[in-house]
Amino acid sequence: MTLETIYILRHGFRLNWVTMTWKSATGLPRDPPLAAFGEVQAKEVAAYFMSLPEDQRPTAIFSSPYYRCLQTSRPTSIALDLPIYAEHGLSEWYSPVEPGTGLHPRPSSASTLKTHFPEIDDSWSSVWYPSRKGEDVEGVHDRLAGFLTVFVPEVQRRFAGVHKRILLVSHAATVIALTRELVGNRSLSFRAACCSLTTLDRKVGGSAQRTVAGDWTVRVLGDGSHLKDGPQRDWGFEDIEIADGEVVNDHGVPGTENEKDEPVGSQILELTSRM
Repeated sequence: MTLETIYILRHGFRLNWVTMTWKSATGLPRDPPLAAFGEVQAKEVAAYFMSLPEDQRPTAIFSSPYYRCLQTSRPTSIALDLPIYAEHGLSEWYSPVEPGTGLHPRPSSASTLKTHFPEIDDSWSSVWYPSRKGEDVEGVHDRLAGFLTVFVPEVQRRFAGVHKRILLVSHAATVIALTRELVGNRSLSFRAACCSLTTLDRKVGGSAQRTVAGDWTVRVLGDGSHLKDGPQRDWGFEDIEIADGEVVNDHGVPGTENEKDEPVGSQILELTSRM
């Protein structure tokens, strides 16, 4: 059985947009939880999926390992009785680090995150890790292109005959880059709001094995009609800060200057050798 439909969801409204005194439940820098409003949005997403005929609902959830994405995933996981698979390939986008300032944060393993979210099935090992050195705009698109070339075949191989429809939960930039790579159009223009939903279908006659650009077509793009208060905090790549034609560098996490930036990139060969 091959994947036929991919739902892509941005996380809900973040607590750090409401208050500066938020605390990270995981201890990871830059890992805010959802605000109460974001938790409501996540429940509205679950209600939307429950309203669909059973043969249109996702049968697995793959989430960025950041706390806000796992929180957003939880109500749908509970409502549909689905596992959550934490996947680092879906992680947040950070711009390149300023030299000498360390590395960007990286969330913990699925096994550790499972202590916060028992809905996580930690039998899934991430197939891709972004560099903690950050990415420019082209780099985040390249990351998602590489991720998809190993992720989709791995889902089809590992869950053969099980999943035709999956839900990916991620961050605004990652959601947009994912969608662009799936449809094969890096200039596709849309904005991703909190808990907005994009739905893509495999093209009729599309290859069961290929995952290159252009194998998918958009059914719904960045839709927020399932949310009572509509789209909130929409974001697009046009919002990034540019200087001299390049995305502005960001600072790494203090104290990480001597840490190694690994693993990075595809882990699929390592995974295959262990199975």
